Amino acid sequence: MQNTVPHQRRGTAADATVTDPALVKRAVKAAALGNAMEWFDFGVYSYLAVTLGKVFFPSGNPTAQLLSTFGAFAAAFLVRPIGGMIFGPLGDRIGRQKILALTMIMMAAGTFAIGLIPSYATIGVGAPILLLAARLVQGFSTGGEYAGATTFIAEYAPDRKRGFFGSWLEFGTLAGYIAGAGLVTLMTALLSSDDLLSWGWRIPFLIAGPMGVIGLYLRTKLEETPAFAAELEKAARQERERPKVPLRDMITGQWKALLLCMGLVLIFNVTDYMLLSYMPSYLTSELHYDETHGLLVVLGVMALMMIVQPFAGALSDRIGRRPVIAAGCAGFFFLSIPALLLIRQGSLFAIALGMGALGLLLVCFTAAMPSALPALFPTRVRYGSLSIGFNVSVSLFGGTTPLVVTALIGATGNVMMPAYYMMAAAIIGGAAVWFMAESAGRPLPGSAPAVESEAEARALRGA
Repeated sequence: MQNTVPHQRRGTAADATVTDPALVKRAVKAAALGNAMEWFDFGVYSYLAVTLGKVFFPSGNPTAQLLSTFGAFAAAFLVRPIGGMIFGPLGDRIGRQKILALTMIMMAAGTFAIGLIPSYATIGVGAPILLLAARLVQGFSTGGEYAGATTFIAEYAPDRKRGFFGSWLEFGTLAGYIAGAGLVTLMTALLSSDDLLSWGWRIPFLIAGPMGVIGLYLRTKLEETPAFAAELEKAARQERERPKVPLRDMITGQWKALLLCMGLVLIFNVTDYMLLSYMPSYLTSELHYDETHGLLVVLGVMALMMIVQPFAGALSDRIGRRPVIAAGCAGFFFLSIPALLLIRQGSLFAIALGMGALGLLLVCFTAAMPSALPALFPTRVRYGSLSIGFNVSVSLFGGTTPLVVTALIGATGNVMMPAYYMMAAAIIGGAAVWFMAESAGRPLPGSAPAVESEAEARALRGA
């Protein structure tokens, strides 16, 4: 039978799944690498925003160039819900592993294609059109990536360590960002402005090709998750195909969980994109801060977040997802203005202190969300419903953050808009945390308990 897990025992709802540590680690690595590649591209795109504006959107107004570049960045998020509505239900129908392999291919192809597009000076208006097309391919594929990766890790991990293992997904995000931003920083330091503008900017995008091949290899070598394999076996015992859940049922049948998901994703992604995507350009375009120094500060913040990430994930296993996420919401509400005032003070120490504070608050979300979000939905619709809720929220609020904040500053002249935007997001996130149920240490809805040993499984059966 296909899609079985030969090295991992699977149980029924009255039984327990005994996890295989080696398989769990392989699943985490494969999922995290895909996320790393996605955010490698985002990091490169964000840190090269000023350069890309000159290459693809010639204009005498630097603000207009930056808005055009972030507009193309945001356009990819408009098709993410479509990708989620297609890939998510397919992941629930034919398997998580197959869809994650497909999204990996598409992400790599879209990123690689950007590195091959001729400049505006060469082909005129065709250049921004091709850039937009490549970004739409990326957005469509990422519509099935994050929800699939979180589902994949959550369904492999033991219940008591789901937060710890889930936190490594965002560790991959930060690693990809640091790799992309670090490469841009190195190129900015080594290349002249003319070289960077003429050919240097292409190098980071072309690297996506080999990265995609490696990620695809890792994902195709994995077995299906125990939870999904159990669903297949259940259908086989009843001698029928796995029932197809209509898209309508994934939405209307899960509307409460979807609203909670969207609220949690809103605070998670608004703050994430604000800090990691928008702030490098904010330091350069609004504060006229030295570009290389600004990039190095953000790189340092991300390195700090990587160090703290697994510990925060383990903490969410001990004290719960709700307290960790609530602490992040409260922190962003009360500290966004002081942090931005520090950043605006302009000295390297003040900028590092303000950015570092925001980075540590963001870890509350990056560490706990990968395990909290999959636990909102039952196994039969987890990939699909999570894909829809996640991508709708990201498209409306997360990916548009750089564009909206840049436009708000331009319209009002108020450079404190980033802080106000994060505070508003924190209120919505806090409301979602208030209504969500605690999931730490508990089985995923619709799945058997996942334990680390036969002794623990026997204890559960005895209980």
